[in-house]
Amino acid sequence: MRIRPFEPRDAGDWGRIFHAAVHGIGARDYTPAQCAAWSPEEAPADVIRQRAKDGRQIWVAADQDDVAQGFIELEPDGHIDCFYIAPDHAGTGLGALLYARLEEEAFAQGLSGLCVEASEAARRFFLRQGFTDEGRRDFLRRGVAMHNYAMGKAL
Repeated sequence: MRIRPFEPRDAGDWGRIFHAAVHGIGARDYTPAQCAAWSPEEAPADVIRQRAKDGRQIWVAADQDDVAQGFIELEPDGHIDCFYIAPDHAGTGLGALLYARLEEEAFAQGLSGLCVEASEAARRFFLRQGFTDEGRRDFLRRGVAMHNYAMGKAL
């Protein structure tokens, strides 16, 4: 796998990976109704291309055919917004490679810390990366009760 910056052509893969990860990986910790509320369908590529223009940096993990199999996003304030791996690549170290690239850039930018709202699976990952769990967050998404965890890491 090669870690590279997001390109507009990756937008369709972003939607595919997000939806597959929610329903494949997320389903280990969340109910079918919660997964459906989290991602009812793949996000349209034009929406993702527009999102990528708001100042966030996005890196993708591209396979030998240069097709994205995972992605991570860093907002200018140190917030990690989305971080998803295609289910076929979960547990292979791909997430650690993406996160290492993001942290390298955060250091280069002089950010003092990182923060994230992590799902159950992401919480386990971020704890291994040295993040602290700052508490469970309960909320509604599309009328369905959900939860995640506020987490942070000083750099």
